[in-house]
Amino acid sequence: MTRKERYARVIDLFRKNMPSAQTELNYSTPFQLLVAVILSAQCTDRRVNITTPPIFERFPDPESLSKASFDELFPLIKSISYPNSKTKHLISMAGELVARFGGQIPSEVDDLMTLPGVGRKTANVIASIIYEKAVIAVDTHVFRVSHRLGLSAGKTPEAVEKDLEKNIPEQDRATSHHWLILHGRYTCTARAPKCNECWFSDFCPFHIRNAATFPGDK
Repeated sequence: MTRKERYARVIDLFRKNMPSAQTELNYSTPFQLLVAVILSAQCTDRRVNITTPPIFERFPDPESLSKASFDELFPLIKSISYPNSKTKHLISMAGELVARFGGQIPSEVDDLMTLPGVGRKTANVIASIIYEKAVIAVDTHVFRVSHRLGLSAGKTPEAVEKDLEKNIPEQDRATSHHWLILHGRYTCTARAPKCNECWFSDFCPFHIRNAATFPGDK
């Protein structure tokens, strides 16, 4: 199977089996999504969704969050991973939005990455979901699934991102991010992947290699 054929088959099966893939983070505005994605680093979406409602109620926009003190915001996110740094990042991020972007979420990845707490993955998530940019955010799930399915051998998230964007049609890239994340979250898990439930097991290099090594395993 050529790489082109592999990508085509993966995309086709995702379309058939997961036609409406989307983020599992709860949000109502682009600003709320940005806050949620920053909080989601090294944290589950479920925990973020439990944490964000009181944040969004008290600080509904960049202006209000930019005026928050550390002691006001920290108690609301202390159950999230790295609460100290995320509290500082969120307040600074809101201040930068107000000062440099008029309180609006920028649409360009490079602009988004100038905001405190926003790395390339976060920027790509915002650009793809809010502005439907043809970019793919690579987190640990996307990285793992891409390697296991033989979509990329890149050793860094940036290298995997380049492979995915080179081989996935523009109109499918935003959705592909969610396809790969959800597949990695619920089926192609880091430990004990559910290969017997996987749509790709008949041509997945990871599954084929493990089945040959441990033929008695199911």
